[in-house]
Order: sequence, then structure tokens, then C-alpha cells
Amino acid sequence: MQALVVYESVFGNTRQVAEAVARGLTGALPATLVEVTAAPATLPDDLDLLVVGGPTHALGMSRPTTRRDGAEQAGRDYDADAIGIREWIEGLAPARGTAAATFDTRVRRPRVPGSAAHRAAARLRRLGFRMLGSPTTFWVDGVPGPLLADELDRARRWGEELGARFAPARGRTDGGTVTSG
Repeated sequence: MQALVVYESVFGNTRQVAEAVARGLTGALPATLVEVTAAPATLPDDLDLLVVGGPTHALGMSRPTTRRDGAEQAGRDYDADAIGIREWIEGLAPARGTAAATFDTRVRRPRVPGSAAHRAAARLRRLGFRMLGSPTTFWVDGVPGPLLADELDRARRWGEELGARFAPARGRTDGGTVTSG
């Protein structure tokens, strides 16, 4: 049994959430954490849970133009060849009921509509993934962040809740590992 946590991050907030989710998962199953540009094009056959997270850009998942704008705001060089979770999901083969969960990071105020997690979940569902619960949002204070207080604890607990669905009846409290891809 294993989990794969794939994330996209511009300012580092989504990366921090993904790390916390992966730590939470390890109580029940090993979790591999990987940034989307290094994510496998083909999912492993023994994958039990796919968790996908990204920042909400322009009401949904990022696009090349919104990634460029984000890189400029963050003071980083923009890699025109880099993909986001939108393109990565589009390249996935249909799944056969593999469990999945999605999350995003968004600004709390001003409250704007749209959610990368909801859009990602809809695309994964169409590919045959079995969604575990509703898409989840983790809140940031302004576009660059930081994350609001307690969001990393909430992300770890969310990972624990997801992982608990895969724990044997007696429970598993050790032996899980987080590896970075």
C-alpha cells in the first residue's frame, strides 16, 4: 500500500501543505511527495491513494499565463516548459477506482470564487478515480502568503484522516515513511 502526493507551488505555501499532508499519511501508509514537474507520467500499479494539490489561480487550476504571473510576483524566473497539475492530470491514463483526494491553497480575503481543488477533483473523477471526500482548501493571507495560523496542523490532520481509511483494523502508528521524488 502506498500514497503519492503531487503538488504545484509558486510561493511555497502549497508545498508546505503537501509536506504536512504527506507527514499525516505516514501513520497509515508510506507516502511519496513529488513536485508536479517531477511527477510520474504513469502511476504505479500498487498505488492506493493519489493526493493532488495546487494553488488556485484565476478561479481554478493554474495555466501557463498564471504561472508566469506568479513567478514574476515571486521574483523567480519563469520556466515556459514547466507543467502544472492541470497538464499533469490531462496526461494521466484512466484509473480503475484508485482513491484520490485534492486540495488547494487560496486567499481567505478577499474571498474570490473558484477552486483548483474542485477543478482537479472533477477531472480525476472523469478519469475513474474514486474521490475520498470533498476537495479541501487551505488558506493563505494574501497572494504570496503566508499560510494562516494552524493551517499546517490542519493539513497534517487531513492527511491522517485520509490515511486512516487505509489502516488495518488494529491501526498503524509507525513504519510509514515520506520520500521526496
